[in-house]
Amino acid sequence: MLKIVVPARESWDEKNNVFVETKETELCLEHSLVSISKWEAKWNKPFLSKDPHTEAEVRDYIRCMTITQNVDPNVYNMLTADNFEQINNYINAPMTATTFRENPNQKRSSEIITAEIVYYWMIALDIPFECQRWHFNRLMTLIRVCSIKNQPSKKMSKRDIVANNASLNAQRRAKLGTKG
Repeated sequence: MLKIVVPARESWDEKNNVFVETKETELCLEHSLVSISKWEAKWNKPFLSKDPHTEAEVRDYIRCMTITQNVDPNVYNMLTADNFEQINNYINAPMTATTFRENPNQKRSSEIITAEIVYYWMIALDIPFECQRWHFNRLMTLIRVCSIKNQPSKKMSKRDIVANNASLNAQRRAKLGTKG
């Protein structure tokens, strides 16, 4: 969870031709599958696309991330550049110590990932629904780990089998002091 403080500010609302004042507000935010699901339900498009989001979409995602109750809607228009930097750093943080070796020969999937796809993965991998409230990057790491661990072990090629057997035979000959 990320806590940010949006400072008290006064601004001009051009739509209604009035000054708008907001009090200093502490927002508690969670970048989770639940937040993404709420956002996608409103905007009817995938959050995790390569297409850039509009300013309105970004502010609305921050609203979807908010777990603080009864927030004045004007607060989201008062977010500072520092607030946005903190939020971006939080969203991009791995939130786990797990790392993966990247295979340069592996092609990236062109599948469009939506909240429902991630929920499907959770169901298929028997990941409990409590995890939908985890930081999204941590959840995606768990899904990747479960997928890797559930894959059948790869069969060795004939060349690898011959090399492995030769190595084992050499070890046994050395241990027993024989010539084969």
